Amino acid sequence: MNKKVLITGYSGFVGSNLAEYLHQKVQIQGLSRSAETKPGLLDEVFTWDELSIEKLSGTDCIVHLAGKAHDLKNTSNAAEYFTVNTELTKTLFDLFIKSSASDFIYFSSVKAVADSVDGTLTETTVPDPKTPYGQSKQQAEDYLLKTTPPPGKRLFIIRPCMIHGPGNKGNLNLLYKFVVKRIPYPFAAFTNKRSFLSVDNLCYIIERIICDNIIPGGIYNIADDESLSTNEVVRIISEASGLKDKLWNISPKLIKAAASVGDKLHMPLNSERLKKLTESYVVSNDKIKKALQISRLPVSSTEGLKRTIYSFKLS
Repeated sequence: MNKKVLITGYSGFVGSNLAEYLHQKVQIQGLSRSAETKPGLLDEVFTWDELSIEKLSGTDCIVHLAGKAHDLKNTSNAAEYFTVNTELTKTLFDLFIKSSASDFIYFSSVKAVADSVDGTLTETTVPDPKTPYGQSKQQAEDYLLKTTPPPGKRLFIIRPCMIHGPGNKGNLNLLYKFVVKRIPYPFAAFTNKRSFLSVDNLCYIIERIICDNIIPGGIYNIADDESLSTNEVVRIISEASGLKDKLWNISPKLIKAAASVGDKLHMPLNSERLKKLTESYVVSNDKIKKALQISRLPVSSTEGLKRTIYSFKLS
């Protein structure tokens, strides 16, 4: 009998990709604010209002994706993060402990640990989040870790870095539109290295965790194998789009001043977005690869980015 997996937030970007990846391998329950189903992918759907121990009867694994994402425009009420990311996780985890389900996979974030990284982020880095988003994720982690799962149950805290893939409309899509309009990339003077995470690699990891009872629970950072500079990403976008890259070395001091103006006028370039594009944020994935007993993830950073860029061309 296939395992039964409950995915919260199944209609989101990661949830929909994960449901599609798993649907021929496991039975899938979907939990969301409104019970909108995707024919052929989900065996059962229900809402948070309907959630109960009875609904979890027969469920083997809970993948908790639902949450309030980081607001790049910084317009969200801080309390909303804690209501959704912290309290909702507590409620679901308490039900998991009482249920017959064996695995709880919580999607946290590297931002639950650090908003900026000097060197490489590992699972031993002491958490010190600065934003309500990161703090709400960290508080949820703390709550989960205070409870030792009973025998036969596993707790996984997954900390992905920036996830991308077909259908994703985040900063990569903004950068793609910038490049294909033949606008020179003006931040080439910034030197950085960033970790990315292909949704294909993420789905592979989650499937391995669900299907392999030997993998130990714990905290795992999730990232592709190679980190890339933003200049390299621009080159990859250009190559995938059949274009020659245009990189301009403008003074970082001048660029930061322009971003400050963008903060006040709510323009596309603001300090938060500039930071996302130019800061270094390298995440180690050594621990998860050791647990999976692999030396490399299936999709390279470059190939994963190209798949995402090709999807932008088709949309």
